[in-house]
Amino acid sequence: MRYLLIALLAWYPPGVHAEPAALHDIDVKVEISDGEVHVDVSFLVQATPAEVWAVITDYDRATEFISDLHFSQIVSRSDDIIQVMQKGTVRVGPFAFPVETLRELQLTRPVEVRSRLINGNMKKLVTTTRLAAEGTGTRIVHKAESVPEFWLPPFIAKLFITHETRDKFQQLRNEIVRRKQAAEAR
Repeated sequence: MRYLLIALLAWYPPGVHAEPAALHDIDVKVEISDGEVHVDVSFLVQATPAEVWAVITDYDRATEFISDLHFSQIVSRSDDIIQVMQKGTVRVGPFAFPVETLRELQLTRPVEVRSRLINGNMKKLVTTTRLAAEGTGTRIVHKAESVPEFWLPPFIAKLFITHETRDKFQQLRNEIVRRKQAAEAR
């Protein structure tokens, strides 16, 4: 499931501190039915849509701020359609699974990224991430549907997926905030 997030999420980089709102303001809903995982995420980050967009679409540098992501590269680009190859590791509790994906992403600047699996070691992976200005920040809404190749009991998987998804989006927010603060300091 964490593969759903690899396209957009950032791991907590050393030395970057969490934004004050912490993890609990990141709303994560996970449903598992017939082996298909549905994830809905919504949260606010104190940055403009352009600042958020710059981070969530920084695929070539994603390994710099996403731990467990060992390789990330844009392999083709045509207008607002890109293909991204990524390799990493997904951890669910004591279990670790290698993940390799080639995805096609449709970019609608700076409001939406739609992704679909072309090839890889998942049976299905479809995501949509939308950005909307809200007050002084940007609301990020992420929806994902996946069918992993491995199986875990749904109750256990749901707990780990919820925790790991919230953690990944907190780390994504940390990178957005870090870059915003660095730009303001210049």
